[in-house]
Amino acid sequence: MNFDELNEDNYLFFAIKHYNNPQAVTKEDFYDDLKRFKYLKRLLKTYLNSGVLKLHLILNHLIIIYNVFGEAATPLLFYKISEEYWSILKAFMLYMSRYPEIYNDTVMVDQYCLTELNKL
Repeated sequence: MNFDELNEDNYLFFAIKHYNNPQAVTKEDFYDDLKRFKYLKRLLKTYLNSGVLKLHLILNHLIIIYNVFGEAATPLLFYKISEEYWSILKAFMLYMSRYPEIYNDTVMVDQYCLTELNKL
């Protein structure tokens, strides 16, 4: 299967191919980890709409996502998270040293997030 560009038809196969969680024994465990993208999106939406930034919770979800999907987490994040949240996501990825240089730098960085992260 060709994974040059993630889409609705292949993102699940891409996620399965790169999934590595030794404690996961059922497919429900996989889907629970996949739900973290939805939880992350919800936290980013809350920050964008209300200004409430839950730094530690967002970081926890991102760390777990990277732990179970490895480097494949980056393309999955940009596929599953809407473009309106990319500037926030980029701040967290830069803080975690996970933002790849090959990605288009037209995505602005949310300076408030980056400032708050650098205070940690």
